[in-house]
Amino acid sequence: MSRSRVYQWCTWFGEGRTSLGDEPKSGRPKTSTNEENTTRVDELIRRDRRMKIREIALKLEIPKSTVHELVQDTLGYRKVSARWVPKMLTEDHKL
Repeated sequence: MSRSRVYQWCTWFGEGRTSLGDEPKSGRPKTSTNEENTTRVDELIRRDRRMKIREIALKLEIPKSTVHELVQDTLGYRKVSARWVPKMLTEDHKL
């Protein structure tokens, strides 16, 4: 830890700041990881489980990185034998 960082913290606490966490940032919020795109991606995968991330991104006209985040993090799919499957199968999925 550098001395300059410690001095900066001391200044912040002297000015009344109570935590070292980042302040909320201004700027444009993420818009491509919304509920509508999540639903659209899920519908495409349910129709064709062999669809690739690149194909989904082209069809929906959103970035590949966003599609990847939606598929793996938000929806919880993973690729098994070239097919997208939910990480945890429920009774509905097993039918």
